[in-house]
Parts: sequence; C-alpha cells; structure tokens
Amino acid sequence: MGNVKVETVHEVKMVKRSKLSTLGTILKKDWQLYSLLVLPIIYLLIFKYGPMIGNVIAFRRFIPGGNIFGESWVGFHYFKMFINDPTFWNVFTNTLLLGGLTLLFCFPMPIIFALLLNEVKSKRFKKFVQTASYLPHFLSIVIVAGMILQLTAVNGSINAIVEFFTGEKINFIQQAEWFRTIYITSEIWQGMGWGAILYLAALTTIDDSLYEAAKIDGANRWKQTLHITIPGILPTIVTLLILNIGSFMAVGFEKILLLYNPLNYETSDVISTYLYRVGLESSNFSYATAIGLFESLIGLVLVLTANGISRKLTERSLW
Repeated sequence: MGNVKVETVHEVKMVKRSKLSTLGTILKKDWQLYSLLVLPIIYLLIFKYGPMIGNVIAFRRFIPGGNIFGESWVGFHYFKMFINDPTFWNVFTNTLLLGGLTLLFCFPMPIIFALLLNEVKSKRFKKFVQTASYLPHFLSIVIVAGMILQLTAVNGSINAIVEFFTGEKINFIQQAEWFRTIYITSEIWQGMGWGAILYLAALTTIDDSLYEAAKIDGANRWKQTLHITIPGILPTIVTLLILNIGSFMAVGFEKILLLYNPLNYETSDVISTYLYRVGLESSNFSYATAIGLFESLIGLVLVLTANGISRKLTERSLW
C-alpha cells in the first residue's frame, strides 16, 4: 500500500510539472500577446480589488482623519442601523423597482431592435438607423440629463404637446409618479442602439443555409425568426441577461443624481444616491460602507442564482 501511495504522489507531481512546463512554453511563445494583460491586471488590482480592503470599516467605527481601517470594532452595529432605518427600506424598494423595470423594458429592447434591423433590406437605410441609434450612447450623462430637464420642463417641448391636447401643463420632474417613466424611457433611448451591437454581431454567425432550408419547408419570416434567429442568438441573450441581473441593484447613479430632487425622493431616491448623501455629505463612512457591502452581496447572490438557473434550464451559463 505504501508503494502505491508513493507512486500516486509521484504521478501527481509529474502531472503538475508537465502542466507548468506547458504553461511556461505557451507564455514564452506568445509573451507579446500576454504582455497586453499587464495593464488591465494592474488596473483591476489597484482600482477594483484594492479598495475592497476598505470594506472592513463596515465593521469598525471610522473617524475622518483617523485610522483608515477604523478606530474600534463595532461588529454588525451599522448593519443593524440600516435594517432598522425606514429611509433605507424606502430607497431599497425604489432600487428594486427601478432595477426591475430597467431589466423588464431595457433588456429586451436591443434584442427586438436588432431583430427588426436584421429584416431591413436596404443597406443604406440600415446603416443610417444604426448610426442614429448609437449616438445617444456617446452623449455625456450631464448632457442627457440636461436634455431631459429641458424637454420635461413646464415650458418644454413635451408640455407644449400636452397643453395642445389637454389645455394643461404637467410639472413632470417635480411629480414623483412621473420619475420612473422618465428614467426608463431615457434609458431605452440612450442604450437601445448600443446594446443591439452584440446581437447584430451574433446574427451574422447564423448559417444562411438554415433560412434557405426553412423557406423550402414553407416557413414564413416569423417562423424563421422564432425557430432559427432567436435560438441562434440565445447564448448571447443568456450571457447578457446574467450580467444584467448581476448589476440589477446598480441603478444608474449619475443620471438619477442629476434628475432627482426632494419633491420626487419618494420614487427617485435609490441606494446609490442615499449612500452619496450619507457617506459623502454626512461623512458617515462606516454606515455607507455597510449599506454598500449589503448591496454588493445581493448582486453576488443574484449572479450566482441566475447562472445556476440558466445552467439547469438552458444548459448555458457563464461558468
């Protein structure tokens, strides 16, 4: 038995050496290619993984100007604070609603847009529509927010149309019930064209012979889309859906910060804006870190859950 164990250990060591030798050979052969990874890895270490050390102040009392890792251990004190804070649960609910509406409306729109563009026969018109739909993505959030505020102002273009038909004006941006509609509509307008790029690229990988065979079998355009096009881009849809679910809680901070005001806090205030006020304006960094860590854990659970469900139902997943 002792000889068998020695031989097994020896075989494991040989396999490890073989793998290391193979890895060394690959790195030596394509070192120029792998050297391109150096800067991205450094960026991730400094700006993504490094700051994670600061999460420790969620469990310690941090005083500005003192120890960067906090002055004293307080355990789950700050977590209990936001659990018992009614304001937190209001912004948490708003975050869930805005995240859910964004996923419900903004995620499928690029897919639908890509499928519609795929049916356009005129190449010139197709290129024009693509270019026009991409442009909003490249606009600064400040510019987009300014455009929204101008359009929805009391004397703005939208109210001019509303007044023409109803004889009254609506102060959209100051009424809480209109905020979600404004936000979701602007998200669709700004991201639909850019989001369709990946789906358009995936559509080009579908074999044309499949469509020809479907035509011979008498399938119309709707049936071809349903049985060939959508299954062809399904891996891309599943991958992006999992990633979108992972960022479910990370509702657009910059746009909301520029659009919200005390009059529409009821529907516009989300976790990220609440963290901004609590952490930066009130200097309660430990409390803000605890809420941020809680939000990140929810995002992690959502990604793992979505990935597991996708693996079981569609046999496709990120890992």
